[in-house]
Amino acid sequence: MSAAAKARWARIKGTSATDSKPAKKKKRKLSAAHRRKLIKALAKARKMRWAKMKATKAAPKPVKKGKRRMSAAGRAAISAAAKARWAKVKAEGKPTL
Repeated sequence: MSAAAKARWARIKGTSATDSKPAKKKKRKLSAAHRRKLIKALAKARKMRWAKMKATKAAPKPVKKGKRRMSAAGRAAISAAAKARWAKVKAEGKPTL
């Protein structure tokens, strides 16, 4: 980058061309009165949110259903179907389905 380009860029950024670090922005400070006002507003919002949550009753937990188990006959039927499927594949000479 040429010196002229650096100078233009520095003018745009608000720093001098010789500075290696960019100028830090000043941290904004709130006045004590404004800080109190914000804290009160946040406390009010928090209070309203809690009131809203307590007003609505939590939905009752759904009744948990028992674990579904497969019958021995069902398992045997699935096993027989799988064995038949593989027997058909092997008869055709395919290594996979």
